Formats: sequence, structure tokens, C-alpha cells
Amino acid sequence: MNTSIVKNLALFDLDGTLFDTNEVNYRAYQKALAHFGFKFEREYWYRNCIGRHYKDFLADIDITDEKILKEIHRLKKQCYGEFLPYAKENLHLFKLIALMKPCYHIALVTTASRQNVEDILQTFNRTETFDSIFTQEDVSKMKPDPECYLKAMDYFKVEPTNTIIFEDSEAGLLAAERSGAFYYKVFKFNERS
Repeated sequence: MNTSIVKNLALFDLDGTLFDTNEVNYRAYQKALAHFGFKFEREYWYRNCIGRHYKDFLADIDITDEKILKEIHRLKKQCYGEFLPYAKENLHLFKLIALMKPCYHIALVTTASRQNVEDILQTFNRTETFDSIFTQEDVSKMKPDPECYLKAMDYFKVEPTNTIIFEDSEAGLLAAERSGAFYYKVFKFNERS
């Protein structure tokens, strides 16, 4: 008789779901872009960039040179840590994770860089919360492609029907839907007050 408990899988997005990092990301991109002489307005960030891949929203302001894009992204990652005091935790969701741990594998799945993920998790003492972490370095296609979620399911050997995903952005929700898993939208946490 098999007495082991079959675990399910819960996957959590980072930005806008577990943490409100809008101001952190805005300030980091603003500083990185200033290095190249670009002025990056807060209202533009909040209206057009949140939840989108940096290559997409930078292309909207005519930054398409691959070398410059890579350097902006490198500089953004480099200065991200200095703006972490502006981040806010979604305490309700972290409490829910603690309740889920006995029955679920818990993974963080994000299009953020591994460096930025490690910085924020260390700052808020949340590194041990997750059984595994999947970042932009682990996939070849970004959300709304479901690759990141499918990779996590494959890693834990859990079917989509036994997986739940917590997301906030339209791209992330579309990726969740395409993965075949159940998914929940996190409302209001990262809205500007």
C-alpha cells in the first residue's frame, strides 16, 4: 500500500503578484536609461511598461539596437538592489503559501532575471519559501508563451490538472491559460494608490 501523499503544484509570479516592484523596476530602468541619455517618465512606465518584456516596451520608444538593449538590461539588473526599499510584499499571498506547503510543491516562475529574483528574496528573507525558482535564464520564450509554466510542471512531474498558477499581468495570465493549469488573477495588489 502506498502511503505517500501526492503533491500538487502551486506556481507564483514575482512582480505584481508576490511583490509590488513597480517603483523598483521603474527607478532601475530610469537610471539605466539615463546612462544613454534617455529620459524615462514615471507615468509612461505605469501606463505602458508594467507586465511587458523590456525589449517590447523599449522598442516602443525606439530603442531596438540589440547591443544597447543588453547594456540597458545589464545596468538595470546592476542597480536594481539599491531600489529594493521601494518594494512591498504581498503578505496575504505569503501566508497562503505557508498554508499550502504541506500539500503543494511551491515554485516561483518569473520572467525577471535570476539576479533580481535573488536580490529581492534575500532582502525580504523569502529564499527558503520556494522548492524551486524559474527565471528568464531558464527559458527561451517569454510570457505569454507557457514555456516557463510547462517547464516547472515537468520539473515536478505534475500534470496541469494538478497545478494552480497565481498571476497578475495579461501576458502571465495568457501563459497560465495556455499551460492548461488552473489559474488565479491577483487583483489590486500592485495598483497605484
